Amino acid sequence: MSRISNTAVPQEYGRFREAVLKGEIPVPETISMQMNRIDRDIENPNYYYDPDAIQGYIDFCENELTLTTGEPLTLLPTFKLWAEDLFAWYYYSDEETIDPKTGRRVIRRKKKRLRNRQFLIIARGNSKSLYESTIQMHGLVNDTSTTQQITTAPTMRQAMEILQPLSTAIARARGPLFQVLTVGSNKSRSYESQQKLTTTKRGIENKLTNSLLEMRPMTIDAIQGARSKYCTVDEWLSCDIKENVIDALEQSAAKGGVDDYVILAVSSEGTVRDKVGDSIKMELLQILRGEIEDPHTSIWYYKLDDIKEVGQPEMWMKACPNIGVTVSYDTYMRDVKRAEVSTISRNDILAKRFGIPVEGFTFFFTYEETITHPKQNFDHLPCAMGMDASQGDDFWAFTWVFPLGNERFGVKTRSYISEVKYNKVATATKNRYDELIREGSLIVCQGTILDWVEIYEDVRDYIYAHDWSVLTFGFDPYNAAAFVERWTMENGEYGVETVRQGSRTESVPLGELKQLATARQLIFDEELMKYAMGNSVVLQDNNGNYKLSKERREDKIDNVAAMMDAWVAYSRNKEVFE
Repeated sequence: MSRISNTAVPQEYGRFREAVLKGEIPVPETISMQMNRIDRDIENPNYYYDPDAIQGYIDFCENELTLTTGEPLTLLPTFKLWAEDLFAWYYYSDEETIDPKTGRRVIRRKKKRLRNRQFLIIARGNSKSLYESTIQMHGLVNDTSTTQQITTAPTMRQAMEILQPLSTAIARARGPLFQVLTVGSNKSRSYESQQKLTTTKRGIENKLTNSLLEMRPMTIDAIQGARSKYCTVDEWLSCDIKENVIDALEQSAAKGGVDDYVILAVSSEGTVRDKVGDSIKMELLQILRGEIEDPHTSIWYYKLDDIKEVGQPEMWMKACPNIGVTVSYDTYMRDVKRAEVSTISRNDILAKRFGIPVEGFTFFFTYEETITHPKQNFDHLPCAMGMDASQGDDFWAFTWVFPLGNERFGVKTRSYISEVKYNKVATATKNRYDELIREGSLIVCQGTILDWVEIYEDVRDYIYAHDWSVLTFGFDPYNAAAFVERWTMENGEYGVETVRQGSRTESVPLGELKQLATARQLIFDEELMKYAMGNSVVLQDNNGNYKLSKERREDKIDNVAAMMDAWVAYSRNKEVFE
């Protein structure tokens, strides 16, 4: 007899909530908001809790599955909490169908799973991949229907991590169910003597139901139309993905008429900003805040609420709920000490260990170095101008450097982007661009390709409006020939310097600009400069030389490149500023 109830408190959530209220488990604001959502579900008479659903998951995992090493699996309390929120909530839906006996349309009440999507954002070291494995195998073995299942990740190697513990569990066959399902041989041509649960080149197959769990690349083309019932998406936020495969999986399942589908999206926080992952996260935060009503989505977002909590070990459980079990406090302490002395490591540690989004926390410039100064006025002053020309429809960037004396340098910026490019960017990126447009530092030009004549005349008028005296001009020659030719024709060739990209040219000026930024002697007041510095990544060769990395072109660093060009032009012609 089913124990389904529309008033009961879920057993795993009840234990968790009690520990939180007692102060035994610290939680961030995002988890508190998810708890509020579950409390509302408990009070909603239309939603039902089924304890048998979560107990079946627990019994299956602990009796049949293993760790990657082959040791028996004991589920963590967090695994039980997340799985309960995913599997144990139901509602009833009145659906129109055809009676097979009479051929007439009839209304039937159907029990359906409430949650179809679960998003888990959590620090590295919490065995999140193992949790994905348990969800996939639970669906593959315990669902008696024929199911298509997909696991996807930015690389196939990462996706293999989901299948590896499942292959080990099949090989070990520690539980009674797996012992029955693994009897036989894959080489046998007879169905009766074949192994029913097996790992093949296609993936993991359940031949009793003709179900398949397979790996696929993280692209819409590879996933669309799959009609998968159980799907896991790994590292959707922390990697540089350009396509929303989660929506593609959901649309495919819904259009294919798959009932009670499950999409589990798991990731740590990332160091790649303003991409598809950030747009998805913005929507999840709206759901948590109650701005969007979506009871079908479960969200567990672990993070520190404030960067100050990095120095408070008692707060680390906010970002890493399994700390002390799957990862040690000593490991975290070592990373904190490393972040204090290594700028490049700091960015990754804040994101991956503590769930702190790295807007402003950079690979090359620290957060403190990217904070804007109070509003500045450099009108009527001499300056060096740097230009990083567009590669077609992306930013065409200009930066002006003003020697102010006492080793202080003012910085002003201006960039241009085509209207077509602006309309195509992701939501999170467009919101950021809108801030820069309101600031006046980013100009949207009509058309598909930026017109250098239009940009030249606007830059010229902008310089005249501020009465700047441009004494030197540094530029990267790519796509800059026509602009530079007109500039030299109207202003002369003196002080015009070609700055070719490469570590030999960039290493010294980047090092000097870094020192000025650390000393807070680069005086800038525009969000565009902060944005560019916040995205700046450098590559270091075996000789320790630096150069700006432009592999992620969408992360706009063009104004930093233009500042470097201006600095080189200034450094080569310092005498004209004396």
